[in-house]
Amino acid sequence: MSYTAPVKDMLFNMQHLAHIEQIAQIPGFEDAGFDTAQAVLEECAKFTEGVLAPLNFEGDKNPSSWKDGVVTATPGFKEAFRQLTEGGWQGLQHPQDFGGQGLPKTIGAACMEMLNSSNMSFALCPLLTDGAIEALLTAGSDELKAIYLEKLISGQWTGTMNLTEPQAGSDLALVRTKADPQPDGTYKIFGTKIFITWGEHDMAENIVHLVLARVAGAPEGVKGISLFVVPKFLVNKDGSLGARNDAHCVSIEHKLGIKASPTAVLQFGDHGGAVGYLVGQENRGLEYMFIMMNAARYGVGLQGVAIAERAYQKAVQYAKDRVQSRPVDGSINASAAIIHHPDVKRMLMTMRAYTEGCRAMASTAAAAYDAAHHHPDAQVRKDNATFYEFMVPLVKGYSTEMSLEVTSLGVQVHGGMGFIEETGAAQYYRDAKILTIYEGTTAIQANDLVGRKTARDGGQSARAIAAQIEKTEAELQASGTPAALAMARRLAAARQAYLDVVDFVCGGAKASPNAVFAGSVPYLMLAGNLVAGWQLGRSLLVAQDLLQKGQDEAFMPAKIATAQFYAEHILVKAPGLRDSIVEGAESVTALALDSF
Repeated sequence: MSYTAPVKDMLFNMQHLAHIEQIAQIPGFEDAGFDTAQAVLEECAKFTEGVLAPLNFEGDKNPSSWKDGVVTATPGFKEAFRQLTEGGWQGLQHPQDFGGQGLPKTIGAACMEMLNSSNMSFALCPLLTDGAIEALLTAGSDELKAIYLEKLISGQWTGTMNLTEPQAGSDLALVRTKADPQPDGTYKIFGTKIFITWGEHDMAENIVHLVLARVAGAPEGVKGISLFVVPKFLVNKDGSLGARNDAHCVSIEHKLGIKASPTAVLQFGDHGGAVGYLVGQENRGLEYMFIMMNAARYGVGLQGVAIAERAYQKAVQYAKDRVQSRPVDGSINASAAIIHHPDVKRMLMTMRAYTEGCRAMASTAAAAYDAAHHHPDAQVRKDNATFYEFMVPLVKGYSTEMSLEVTSLGVQVHGGMGFIEETGAAQYYRDAKILTIYEGTTAIQANDLVGRKTARDGGQSARAIAAQIEKTEAELQASGTPAALAMARRLAAARQAYLDVVDFVCGGAKASPNAVFAGSVPYLMLAGNLVAGWQLGRSLLVAQDLLQKGQDEAFMPAKIATAQFYAEHILVKAPGLRDSIVEGAESVTALALDSF
């Protein structure tokens, strides 16, 4: 069950794709260059490999438990969480003004991947806290920031997102939790929230719930939703904890995976009303919550990369150890380790290529986030913000869908032993399934990509990315090596397929919405496939150059081979997706409802 953090691959991406030294030129990030990134990642690797990874299997077998409103975490989690906070990991990329380390997201994202690879159930707690911090930094009053941010950033307190309700699901227009204004400026909160990750636990002394609710008289639908801070324990004026608030966990869910992460049903206001504090202005809650949501969506995409990496490592280890059958080429005249068999190599290469492609895409997106939020030049900020916003549904949607394929292949490599829980391969498959669902299903990400990210600006942002990809194709052609030419060819075909779909989306979003949205998820998968392939194309060029200079003669050829495999086995899917989107919409809706 061991885990080795892929620090070398992460640093390669940071240095050559995300350009960490350019980020270190941005005011405030002067000390966040490559050397800092390497030191931080190596330290994070020690913590995740030595402390969190050994608890992962234990959490699956002995998950969090609920009794009489109290949730007790898996044995060992509380001590591990103490080490997380003492190490300053919660505050890694948050402002120094509130006790954080102020490092760029480019570094923080790599650490978040390690946390999730080593123990995804555990890592969900700091991930949700990150979202709460982002929302308060953006929309919280100075008073709320003063009370909550330092404790959240230190990890002394944790945070949650409270959006959905039994009748609402993903349709937040149906939220019915009430907020009654009080004479002292607070609100009394009444309602039920479901699917609240780490909504109750014993690892931190307080839990800060961010809750969507309606003030009396608010407009119907999403325009009438407000956001409130509702702490588990009220906070005294001196910062100490006061009385228990009227917010209680009435149960936790029994789940397919991520079993050590308690998913709570929270009841607010059964004993007179939970005290809540308005964040920002009334009726702008969904706008503020989307700050948390976007942070969480990117984080969930990283979870996809993380669980894929863990499944890949497990499969490689098993394939090297498991002896069965002679190689078909006769190279060994006896039964050999299954890694010698071509189809096992195909599965392992598929796992590796998907994981490295999505990691590279996420790292590039993180760099764009850093520039969008901190670069001194307004136009640079704007351009990077546009790029990052386009990337979020791809990182979230494509990386999580690919994690299902990778973890399924991990089970397949193990054969029958993969279906046995004791090997651990099945846990990664089960844990991965939720990633395509929470923080917005893949279809919700795809609807966002179609509506907000493509059709809204007439495809301008989408085509700008294609223009950047075309430049990489030219560089690959100029390189002239067989691997570079193979990548250039497949990248060009995938880019053209993508542009055809962008034209289809922009031309039909208003006139034929059913036809366009019938292909929304395939469009997301095509776009994610293309962008991940683009990043591996960039990686291939760098690796070739460094190999010629005699650098790392094991790592660089592996990077080149992985990129070529991605081009020839994964990028090739793009034209087929194009055909199903552009030419196959009618068959999606043709069947009469009574015939289903």
